[in-house]
Amino acid sequence: MKTNSMTTIALIVIALVLLTAGCTQPAGSPGTTNATATTAPSGTVGILYTAGVGLMPGLLATNQVDGYIAWQPVVEVGVESGVGQVASYSKDLPPAGKWSDHPQNVFVVRDDFYNANPDFVNAFSALNLASSQYITDHPQESADIIADWLAGKQNFSYGNVSVSSVTAVTNSLPTIRFTSEPSDSWKSSMNDFVDALISIGSVNGFLKNSSADRNTLLYNFAPYQSAQTIVVNRNMATPAVVKEPVTVGYLLAVDHSALFVAVKNWQYFNDTYGIALKPQNPTMGKPDGADFIVNGRKVAEVRLISASAGPSLMQLAATGAIQMSYVGAPPAIAAIDTGTPIRITYPIDNLGTGLVVTKGAPVQDWRSFVAWAKQRSDAGRPLVIAAPGKGSIQDVMLRYALQDSGFATTEVRT
Repeated sequence: MKTNSMTTIALIVIALVLLTAGCTQPAGSPGTTNATATTAPSGTVGILYTAGVGLMPGLLATNQVDGYIAWQPVVEVGVESGVGQVASYSKDLPPAGKWSDHPQNVFVVRDDFYNANPDFVNAFSALNLASSQYITDHPQESADIIADWLAGKQNFSYGNVSVSSVTAVTNSLPTIRFTSEPSDSWKSSMNDFVDALISIGSVNGFLKNSSADRNTLLYNFAPYQSAQTIVVNRNMATPAVVKEPVTVGYLLAVDHSALFVAVKNWQYFNDTYGIALKPQNPTMGKPDGADFIVNGRKVAEVRLISASAGPSLMQLAATGAIQMSYVGAPPAIAAIDTGTPIRITYPIDNLGTGLVVTKGAPVQDWRSFVAWAKQRSDAGRPLVIAAPGKGSIQDVMLRYALQDSGFATTEVRT
């Protein structure tokens, strides 16, 4: 069902928090990605940058845009509400195979905290790996947990359009790959994103100008390697007690579900792996405090800090207000570029992005989207696609795909 007035698409507060920017960073100067078109320009597509993704279904419903590219569950919200239909998931965008395992969110740790507490970080990372695997193995149970954390299992509501949070999350999970493996394809895609962010002026500090190896500046994979061994052997020595509370940042987003599942299903992980993040108040829908337990012993108090956007989390990391965080790849890259003393330790999830177009458009896949875009461009009415921010993962992939298909892009302003 489509609404006819923007005023009827007002997102309730919980959904606005849920759908704010997670994979974006502050916009850089105008520019293009370093993708190379394989054909001569055959048309133009406009890109409208929005503050996050929360308003995108409303823009589509009122015909202010012809489509949007967003992360989950906003893709499924568009479909379930009847506002739109999926043109392509990110893994199928051109160039062929380029985005088959693209980054989405990562886990970052401050260097000083890791150096002082490596065994704690390794154990916490093992819990992340185990929780990610649990989501893959138990999708329906995980969807219930995630929808409860995000919205108390209430609907995601847009005026008189309401979408079941459980349904939206359930349909989102198959499009996301919860993995912590820093594979070669993942590292290659991360490198592409850094190059793209440099080309648009969003990255112009250490990562652009340093003579040091880029991978050394970006990554510390030691926690991942140790966590793998812990999970496989289901055994580890109990870390030393961390005397001060450990602060962990996250967003209210499906991508950060490894945290939600770990906390809500703490008894399973305690019994199976000897590692648990036990909520201090289990009656809270979104617990803000937990005890980190290893081999039956409380190792640390963990405070869970939610923010509205990835850059906000990285500002907290820069000041030392949080020691570890789940965050989108671009904000993490931008923070490292400006000197925040963090490293990316492993992925949290890959994929999970989709291109949604208005319901009834003559589009079933990327090829038919290209045909529609050319038809509209030739008629002097170029398509307008909303993206969550210049330099976001979604923006980079959309620009690559359009340029590869022979389209120029222009920035549309409201």
